[in-house]
Amino acid sequence: MTSRPILPTPLVSTDWLAKHLGDPDLRLLDATAHLAGPESGSTVGWSLRAGLDDYLAAHIPGAAFADIIDDLSEPDGGALSKPSPARFARAAGRLGIGPVSRVVVYALDVHWATRVWWLLRAHGFDNVAVLDGGFRKWTAEGRPTTSGVESYPGAEFVGAPRPRFFAELDEVKRVVDTGSGACLINSLSPQDHHAVETNNFARPGRIPGSLNVFMDALLNHADGTFKPVGELRDIFADVLSRPGRKVTYCGVGIAATSDALALTLLGESDVAVYDGSLQEWTSNPELPVEIG
Repeated sequence: MTSRPILPTPLVSTDWLAKHLGDPDLRLLDATAHLAGPESGSTVGWSLRAGLDDYLAAHIPGAAFADIIDDLSEPDGGALSKPSPARFARAAGRLGIGPVSRVVVYALDVHWATRVWWLLRAHGFDNVAVLDGGFRKWTAEGRPTTSGVESYPGAEFVGAPRPRFFAELDEVKRVVDTGSGACLINSLSPQDHHAVETNNFARPGRIPGSLNVFMDALLNHADGTFKPVGELRDIFADVLSRPGRKVTYCGVGIAATSDALALTLLGESDVAVYDGSLQEWTSNPELPVEIG
């Protein structure tokens, strides 16, 4: 009996993908989307758009489009909130993800790919990786693209949800109230973390006691790949000095998954994403925030 091929998770290179594009068990997903926050002081909300037009214009051959805004989010849970297990299983099945599938996810901006990677793992599916450097690196290397729609045959998604992959509001409140239980990590920029010049949420500020590890700092700016583990360890030095659970957050729970991937690369096993993030936290005037 042939053993099930396992991906070198959580990242695969463009060279690896080029060699495996034709593998029958591979499910390649384009998860491109676009999210822009309001300008500081503006009352205009977030701009959110699926990347279907980008996908239709050009994508890696064989890739199906993963609609993270509609199919892979819960419509009644707020913008980009995690889907219920049943909703996720249906969406994953439509994407052709079955028990013997290997999944590689990419996007124009890596945090959309890491979000899908995190959702799959949170629903018990581990044979998934993110394309290191994503679509930008693929095209910069002159590799082939195609246009139009592609899809995989439907499959039965099999997974067991892992609730601890997500931190709920009550858990984060306990961490803030007690100063223990987890290390809170803000994946947004230092400007957003200090909230001195920016305010993209209901109230300016960060969750009290949280550390700041900007997700862009995790990437090599030349090609968008993740930095080597040694450099990531230095970037997360303060975080790693705190024992126990690590909870990442951002604006709406997307960029936070890139920090979660980096922590996974560093061998952290108890990592969670606060799905509500600042969108939920700052909307409740009774919850404290820090500025500066």
